[in-house]
Order: sequence, then structure tokens, then C-alpha cells
Amino acid sequence: MKIAKILNNNVVVVLDEQQREQVVMGRGLAFQKRPGDELDECCIEKVFSLQSDELVRRLSELLSQIPLEVITACDRIIELARSQLGRLQDSLYITLTDHCYFALERQKKGVVVRNVLLWEIKHLYPKEFVLGQQARAILAKRLDVELPEDEAGFIALHLVTAQLNSEMPEVMHITQVMQEILRIVKYQLTLEYDEDSLSYHRFVTHLKFFSQRLLNRTVVADDDLSLHQAVKENYQLAWQCAEKVARHLVSHYQHQLTNEEIMFLAIHIERVRKETR
Repeated sequence: MKIAKILNNNVVVVLDEQQREQVVMGRGLAFQKRPGDELDECCIEKVFSLQSDELVRRLSELLSQIPLEVITACDRIIELARSQLGRLQDSLYITLTDHCYFALERQKKGVVVRNVLLWEIKHLYPKEFVLGQQARAILAKRLDVELPEDEAGFIALHLVTAQLNSEMPEVMHITQVMQEILRIVKYQLTLEYDEDSLSYHRFVTHLKFFSQRLLNRTVVADDDLSLHQAVKENYQLAWQCAEKVARHLVSHYQHQLTNEEIMFLAIHIERVRKETR
């Protein structure tokens, strides 16, 4: 493995067999080395093989500016998240590492940034929030800096973003739409959600991708009209509630739901309604 570019003593860029760039990291990896030299493989701690040259370029620029211990801590957080959430976008290496580095720097200077969506994140993305708390513990143990709970929420949003392949502002908007729909359903049907129930988690998961489609103006076409009618007749309260949600979305987001979307909303609403009666 030959060095193509040295970013600092700990990070270099190499070319793989297809002549694509890879970022390689390890303590003292490039000490007294030059481009064209062979790497000492026993010093390699991490190889980043990203999907696009643009991601490699952005990661290279980021890693050249951030201390190795921050990078390795964030890599551990991402590996932990992947083991629990499954596939995550490669861009998470860039966004999460960049966020954590500046969060650590802010904390050292006593600058606190409040997370106005913290309550929503805890309730809508419980898995990701738990991982955010675990990330705080990893950073505290490895770097001796205790981040506030608000940061667990920000880290959780980065994980949600990496699952949806969206940008952070879009994910925050998705979270807002989800919260609005949950509130309408709660007060329309006089429910107290059981946030540990399977039906609630399925509903929240449905709303996450539903809200993303809504904000991206993706239309789900009507399919089986007879099925729509059957759901409407059998789940009358849930269907009426879904129609109220639909009116809200037209009023606030100028998005008209199809009967297919109303039907799936009604099915999820009915499941939640039955479990909370």
C-alpha cells in the first residue's frame, strides 16, 4: 500500500487497485514518510473506503484538521451505531466527526448550545437517543470531556439523517411534521401513547418515512380502491382521524394526501388506538 498524499503524521491517502483514493489512519503512520513510500501495515488502525471521490476529499480535509483521538472516538461511535441500526450513509463519518469535534471545543470554552428538539428526539427516536447517550459516555471516557444531554439529541439526529440519506435541516423538519401528526392523533382520539408498545414504534417509523416523502413532494399513487373502502368502513374513527391529519397537511404544507396514504395512516392509527384503549 503506497502513500499518494500525506495529510498529517496520522492520516494519509493511498490508491487502491482500481486507482481510487482511500483514507488510511494510524498513530505515527506517516512519520518520516513521503508520497510513494510503502505504508507499514502494522501501524494502520482504520481504512476509509468511501463510495465517492467527493466524500474522500471532504473526509481527507476534515481528518487533516482534527486530533486522532477525536477521530478514533467518533469511529467507535459509528461502529456501535451500525451494529444496532444497520446500514448508515458514509457521509456520517464527516458530519458526526465534525459535529463532535466542535461540540468538544465549545464545551471546553463553556459555550452551551441548547437543543430545542430534545424532548421530541427522546420520544420519536429512542434507539438513536440511547446511542447518543452512549456516544457521550465514549467521548467522556476517551477524551475526558463531559458533553451535556443536549448533545445526545444532536448526535441522535445525525444518526437519523444517516438512515434517511437526508440533510440535517430536513430531518429537523421531518421531526416537526411527525410531532404535529402525533399531537393531532392524540387529541382527536383522546389517547395516551404507550411509547413502549410495538404499534407505537411502527407508527413512528411509518411517520418518519411518510414525512420525508411529504417534504420531498413524493406522491404515493392510489392502488386498490376496494381496500381503501374496507379500511374506511371497518376503522371509521381512525379514518376520520387520518382525514383530519390530511386536512392539516394541506393547510400547513400544501400537500394533498392520496387515499392510499390516508389508508395506511388509518391502519397505523387504529393499531395504536386499540393498544391504548
